[in-house]
Formats: sequence, structure tokens, C-alpha cells
Amino acid sequence: MASKQNVVAVASLLNAAVVWGLIWYPFRSLAQEGLAGEPATFAAYFIALLMGLLVVGRVWRELRRGWGWGVALILSSGWTNLSYVLAMLGGEVMRVLLLFYLAPLWTVLLSRFFLGERLNRYGYVVVALSLAGAFVMLHHTGEGFPLPENTAEWLGLSSGFAFALTNVLTRRIRHLSVAFKAAAVWFGTATLTLAGMLYHGGLVMHVGAISPPAWGLLLALGLVLCATSISVQYGLTHLPANQAIVVFMMELVVAAVSSYFLAGESMEAHEVAGAALIVVASLFSGRLEHELDNFQPGTKTP
Repeated sequence: MASKQNVVAVASLLNAAVVWGLIWYPFRSLAQEGLAGEPATFAAYFIALLMGLLVVGRVWRELRRGWGWGVALILSSGWTNLSYVLAMLGGEVMRVLLLFYLAPLWTVLLSRFFLGERLNRYGYVVVALSLAGAFVMLHHTGEGFPLPENTAEWLGLSSGFAFALTNVLTRRIRHLSVAFKAAAVWFGTATLTLAGMLYHGGLVMHVGAISPPAWGLLLALGLVLCATSISVQYGLTHLPANQAIVVFMMELVVAAVSSYFLAGESMEAHEVAGAALIVVASLFSGRLEHELDNFQPGTKTP
């Protein structure tokens, strides 16, 4: 019988999967009201940061215990979220999300570089299925090497890479608290977005143009993002990786249904076939992480 802790952990991750499967819609609604992706992202994550710090407290002093890795985590998690939002605003929801879900491929490769983890049989399966899924999904013209078609898809691909790097860094800096890692998401996203807005100019104009209804939606988004970040950290802390990845697959279902009914987007046959391969690769990555978690020095991995 499942323990109460496991039930809460599954519910936490399921909640996060539903949120991330729907998060594109409020950002697109704000864009239709004239609030571009960067100012909307900055406002939402800055609000999440302010709310989150009231909960997690003074976490920044932990940087003294490993500031280099901590800064890397802030940057990687920040780019994960900023590029994800911008990709969702400019591209088709499911194509962007599936390119994001190539993250297990990058995780296998980055784990070898940063953590010295050996590639076992499941690692080879993840690499093969991920590459095959991307090839099938992107290669529909019959000419040339399959690549993302536009800026939004490149952003989605880079978001998945940054997400994989964030996961690897999180495992690399186990000495930093869950609270710090959650705060890194909010701070990193807000900081990178602010830097982009300053580079492009018009920061004051963008913020001043936010209407009262938009502020209300941004406050709600900030609260949801804050709670979701904390729930994800709780779920990943108390649930084995091979179970967590299955729960996260709900994001694809929610995104597919919501993009069809709310945006009129549908997938072609080759995209469905590629999606199936990428989903299977993600499921195998859960098995891979399970074996790595149980690996002890001196034991043999398959």
C-alpha cells in the first residue's frame, strides 16, 4: 500500500505536469493583449521570487558553499524557463514540447561529462530512441538533414538542453538545499529576462503598459509558478526517478488536448510517430536514473 508521503509526492508532480501542460495559454493570452513574452515572463517570475522568498527564507547565503555551481544552476534553470515560454509563444505547442522532451538524451551525455556516469544499456536506448524520434518528427520533406524549422523550435530544443543541464547540476550540488534550488529557478528566470529586456530596450515602457487585468493574471501566474516549483522539488525528493518520469508524461497529454481545443493545433502522422519514440525514450531514462541511483562504487552496471 502506498505511503501517505508517496501519495503526496505523486500528487505534487501530477499538479506540476498539468500546470506545465497548460502554462502556454495564459502567456499567449497576455501576448494577445499586447504584453510580449519577455516582460510577461519577467513579471511572473519576479512575483514568484518575492512570494517564494517569504516561504524559503534566506537561501542566498548558501552560495558561499559552492558559488560556482550555484551560479551555473541559476543560469541554466533561468534559460530553461525563459526559452520555454518564448518557444511556446512563437511555435506549435506540441512540436516545441517534444523538442524539449529530448532532455533525456542531453542528460545522458551531460551526466557522463559532469558526473562521470557510465553509459549503460538503458543509456544507449535513450540516445537511439531520442535521435530516431527527432529524425522522424522533423524529417517530413524528404530533403536535407532534419532540423528545427524556426526560432521557436530552436528555443524549445535549447530549453530541453538547459533543463537537462539543470537536472545534472542539481545532482552535482547535493550539498545545497531544496529551497535554494527552487529559488534559483525564480531568480535565474527573472534575471535573464531582465537582462534581455535591458538589451532590447523599452523596459519602462513595457512595465508601464501592463493593464490592471494583466497584473491580476500575472499575480495568479506568479503564485502558481511559485507553488509549482516547490511541489516539483518535493516530489523529486520523495519519489524514485523511474516513477517521477511516468508522472511527468501527463504534461504531454495535457498539452496535446489543450493545444487542440484552445489553439486548434493538431499533429501529423510523422509527428505522432516521432512523439511516440521520444516518449518511450523518456520512460527508459527513468529506468536509467533508477539504476544510477542504486549504483555503488565497485558494482558493475550492465
